Amino acid sequence: MKKTKKLFSNDSAIELPINIVVMLVVGMVALAALIAIIPPPTKNMSVNVDEAGLDSTTLSPGNTILVDSTVISAGPFPVTVQISAKDPDGYPVRDANVVLRGLGGAATGVTDDAGMCTLQADSTLSGASVSMGANQNEGTMDLKITANGFYDYEKTNAVMIVRTS
Repeated sequence: MKKTKKLFSNDSAIELPINIVVMLVVGMVALAALIAIIPPPTKNMSVNVDEAGLDSTTLSPGNTILVDSTVISAGPFPVTVQISAKDPDGYPVRDANVVLRGLGGAATGVTDDAGMCTLQADSTLSGASVSMGANQNEGTMDLKITANGFYDYEKTNAVMIVRTS
């Protein structure tokens, strides 16, 4: 008589499902580790030009600077602009690099712990003074802000300088 093997008495087939379960668990742990090291997504920042003026003592609310013709005809003049940067939740954006440029002048700065930065386009400080042509009645300056974890903020015509008679 022939020996017959029973199919259900063979235990070697049980290894395949156990191996699949082990590989699935190891794969899930590896995927969780990869997700944990991905940096958080970047966010938009809200930027506001709070005050602007010819110098730090004559700042007025808004982004427009009125300049008398006698100041413009005298040559380059200083400009001071104060900005604030916040994240979508209203918290200040710290250590953001801020650049204001235009009309032959430039100013750079870094936001403080409150998200504020005062920029001074003055040849004696960190930038170059602003100047306007003899027939130029108005001009603008562009603002660019970069910070880690945020999209770069660029605003053309962020500050308006207008000649008055």
